Amino acid sequence: MVLLGWTSIYAAVYNEEHSSILDMSQQYGKQLLWIIAAIVIGFFMLVVDSKFYVAFSYPVYAVTSLLLLAVLFLGTEINGARSWFDLGVVRLQPSEFAKFATALALAKYTSKHNFKVHRLNSLLTMGAILGIPMLLIVLQGDAGSALVYAVFTLVLFREGLSGVVLFFGFLVGLVFILTLLLGTGEVLAIVSIGAFLAYYFLGAGKKIILKPFLYVAGSFAMLLGVDNLFTLGLGWEYALLITSVISGLIIFVLSLKKRWKNVTTIMMVFLGSVMFTYSVNYAFENILQQHQRSRINLLLGKISDPLGVGWHVKQSMTAIGSGGVTGKGFLQGTQTKFKFVPEQSTDFIFCTVGEEWGFIGTTALICLFLFFLIRLVFLAERQRSVFSRVYGYSVACILFFHFAINIGMTIKLAPVIGIPLPFFSYGGSSLWSFTILLFIFLRLDASRLERL
Repeated sequence: MVLLGWTSIYAAVYNEEHSSILDMSQQYGKQLLWIIAAIVIGFFMLVVDSKFYVAFSYPVYAVTSLLLLAVLFLGTEINGARSWFDLGVVRLQPSEFAKFATALALAKYTSKHNFKVHRLNSLLTMGAILGIPMLLIVLQGDAGSALVYAVFTLVLFREGLSGVVLFFGFLVGLVFILTLLLGTGEVLAIVSIGAFLAYYFLGAGKKIILKPFLYVAGSFAMLLGVDNLFTLGLGWEYALLITSVISGLIIFVLSLKKRWKNVTTIMMVFLGSVMFTYSVNYAFENILQQHQRSRINLLLGKISDPLGVGWHVKQSMTAIGSGGVTGKGFLQGTQTKFKFVPEQSTDFIFCTVGEEWGFIGTTALICLFLFFLIRLVFLAERQRSVFSRVYGYSVACILFFHFAINIGMTIKLAPVIGIPLPFFSYGGSSLWSFTILLFIFLRLDASRLERL
């Protein structure tokens, strides 16, 4: 994979005046140095005793967290994100290295003998372990890299976390997208209807659903009437918001008194959904940067800007599509040769494979990654210690997220959030961090029969 990535980088930025792949003035020459360094790093990871990774999980996590904090003040800003240390010869991105450190810390915590995944203190601690690097990366202006940490939920799911958490995660994503597409009022109406349906099927049933429904409908109609009569200027959206929140709180208190557990849960989810719905626009406008907002709007079809923010994806899809079944051949891609695709050696390296090797080449690449990921899951599952198993699943999930989102970006199935394709994209930080991530697991797997 690393060698295929190296040749793809060579094709993506090929310069006839510097045709040697060993030319250190070009990206492909520099990538060779990063590869050699990665081999040394991998060897070092293998010779270190596996107990070291267990014993020093928290210190490694603490150091990377401090680096994430330091880069906010001492880092160099590139493409709107202050997430790089410029060391002259090389630029290092701490957020890349924080991934394996977080995986180690999470594995260490979940391997405690008295660990129970559903305890409140466990959930809060795990939330802090994932939330600290995530927050620091968001503050750097790199929301795309911060999203990687959400994939650790899949690791915890393997360790017994309820599927309800995954459902809530799906619900959060759905409400976020619907709010951006439809607006807060429309989503509030959908959430309210959904709460009534859940109340009917999972809560109190047919006998006592009519009264709350009539109460909410009557209150909504009355509030609209008062608004029209006295020209308060509330509008149907705020009238529905006021009615829904007050009604939800009343039903919530009532369910606590009468011990209707399902109803209590439904109302908590409903009230949380209402608050989240009205926070989406604020977060979208104030946390995400302009180019990130534009890319999400482009993906959702709210804007069309083929010569601006949509240029990357348009040219990437053109390059992949022009490859046909068998591709144009090595160094024969016209989209690649004439530099139509920006960032082609990093975030959009996949379209180089698509143009030059076609459908056959991209299918082979995807199959290679899938085989690799399946192999990692198999290795993780055969571990005897919880620490090694959790870390192994963390490796598989992080690489899966990068693989899926990076390829999804190039074919307009995911927003362009600027994350590399593992072992393929140009860059020392990403290659080294993935090497460390993987080779620590290989070392743990080699010691799976030992007691860690």
